[in-house]
Amino acid sequence: MPLLPRRFERIKSVLNRRISDLTVLIENVEKPHNLSAIIRSCDAVGVLEAYAIFNKEKFLTFNSTAQGSQKWVKINQYKKTTEAIKVLKEKGFKLYGTNLNPRSIDYRKCDFKGPTAFVLGAEKWGISEEASSLMDEHIHIPMRGMVESLNVSVAASALLFEALRQRQVANMVPESGEGMSQETYKEKLFEWAYPEVAQWCKSEGRKYPELNYKGEIIDNLPRTEKMRY
Repeated sequence: MPLLPRRFERIKSVLNRRISDLTVLIENVEKPHNLSAIIRSCDAVGVLEAYAIFNKEKFLTFNSTAQGSQKWVKINQYKKTTEAIKVLKEKGFKLYGTNLNPRSIDYRKCDFKGPTAFVLGAEKWGISEEASSLMDEHIHIPMRGMVESLNVSVAASALLFEALRQRQVANMVPESGEGMSQETYKEKLFEWAYPEVAQWCKSEGRKYPELNYKGEIIDNLPRTEKMRY
């Protein structure tokens, strides 16, 4: 079925507001409800990609809470904590570990306008000691009740929306695709518009075809692949 123009415009309008320097790193968050809620919050805020550390014998599992948001927020999965953190630091992210310890500070006192990655741990134990030792800053969300912490998905939402709020106040929220490189924008646009064709291109080791202003593929493709869109 051809991509309808209004669908293409909707895809572009969302991609135009995506933010590439705001993300989350979730460490061994296994419950589908929590994982789904975190990714849904990422989509709502405009996060382009998320990161996850997950046991190699397990797979990321989502439920209806995600509302399909996992299709629009790429999740980069790693088996080792050190590997994921190294990737984020090489990309220039400052890592904020959610951790209630003597060093942690009120999240509202932090500046999240630069490249920011919130690191959140498993539902019961929080982030690991290994991850904790590699954080740039430890933060917490102050509680006024008997319970000392929020559910991990609720905490992720609070942190992400605070980062968005700070950027909105500073007029730093992208509206026209400036939240990522032009190359990344073109790649994401094609992947969102034609996911099956994009997967075929990757398996064949070929570049994505060009799109015209209507969102139509203008390159020649094999007939079998043309039937996919």
